[in-house]
Amino acid sequence: MADIILKNVSKDFGSFRAVDDVSLTINSGELFSFLGPSGCGKTTLLRMIAGFEMPTDGSIMLGQTDITHQAPYKREVNTIFQNYSLFPHMSLYDNVAFGLLVKKVPKAEIRDRVHEMLKLVKMQDQAEKSPNQISGGQKQRIAIARALINNPRVLLLDEPLAALDLKLRQHMLIELMNIHDAVGITFIYVTHDQSEAMSISDRLAVMNNGRIVQSGPPDDIYERPASIFSAYFIGDTNMIRGEVTTVHEDYLELNCPDGEGNFFDIDSSFQYAPEVGEQVMLSLRPEKIAISRNKPREQDDINFIKGVIEDILYLGTHTQYIVRVGQLKFRVFSQHKRVYFDDQAPDWEEEVWLFWHDSDTWQIEVKDLDISEAEEFDEVSGMRRYLKRSKS
Repeated sequence: MADIILKNVSKDFGSFRAVDDVSLTINSGELFSFLGPSGCGKTTLLRMIAGFEMPTDGSIMLGQTDITHQAPYKREVNTIFQNYSLFPHMSLYDNVAFGLLVKKVPKAEIRDRVHEMLKLVKMQDQAEKSPNQISGGQKQRIAIARALINNPRVLLLDEPLAALDLKLRQHMLIELMNIHDAVGITFIYVTHDQSEAMSISDRLAVMNNGRIVQSGPPDDIYERPASIFSAYFIGDTNMIRGEVTTVHEDYLELNCPDGEGNFFDIDSSFQYAPEVGEQVMLSLRPEKIAISRNKPREQDDINFIKGVIEDILYLGTHTQYIVRVGQLKFRVFSQHKRVYFDDQAPDWEEEVWLFWHDSDTWQIEVKDLDISEAEEFDEVSGMRRYLKRSKS
């Protein structure tokens, strides 16, 4: 059963199109996220669902009801904003109770429902405090309680954790998931933080330039990006461009133009099969690559290449290596599963072997991409990124 249905929704601000022909269905009880860079249209889309903006074109359905031009207060939708929007002169109890007071709900019922909501967000012992007496994370909990007390059908969250520090954000993500599971209603979450969206969402939509470029479960988008933008925006990746030299029944051979004459095999069982001579783009996640001083044993389903370490960055949970192979640079994540104090890690300017399974590369269609006009440089790793530039 669908809670929110967007049909060809667009929004113009003068000559600027903030949202461009978006169609999407969000299921009842789902925790769905809109993810994208600043200015991609995700907040504008959320504001149209809330009723704070009206679409230029298209329609918005809440279940079987067309709410495209309905006033915000008539929609079974509540919104939680980044700045919490709590009343500073009221106690936390009165902040949570405010919506029920406006509706003139009986006092006894208000008391019971407020206590229920405060217990849900673990703030029942803070009811008489004012907003300036509690932390940012506690303010966010009160904002959630105030939004949920009106029993909305859909809860909209506009970057609700952006003002919190890292540890508190991680804790509040777990709290949000627990609250979502407890109340069972639809949550629509907007963020520019990939880790937030990946960890909290049942499904998510990646947005760029007002359009949805890919939607689906987080693991599907991460492992099988539909575009170069998706591959780069969700985590880190290495892009390898090559020419198909041989097509076998269950794998392809590619000649990689890295100046070293390297050939790669890729598992073609889950991809469309290009023809010999066709240029393809591969996405290879840094954590899929193993690094070693010693050449690995040759196997049919393992690719391996030799390179030189140009940079090393220790990141606690893992070390990031930048390895040059001819004209290419590979980003490699080596996880710290166990520390051996008598084993020396690879060092700068040392020759190493990189190897990975042929099924860990993902083929990306780039037929609509003019690489000569859309080449961008990644200043962090020195790798070439091929991204569509905005026509605006």
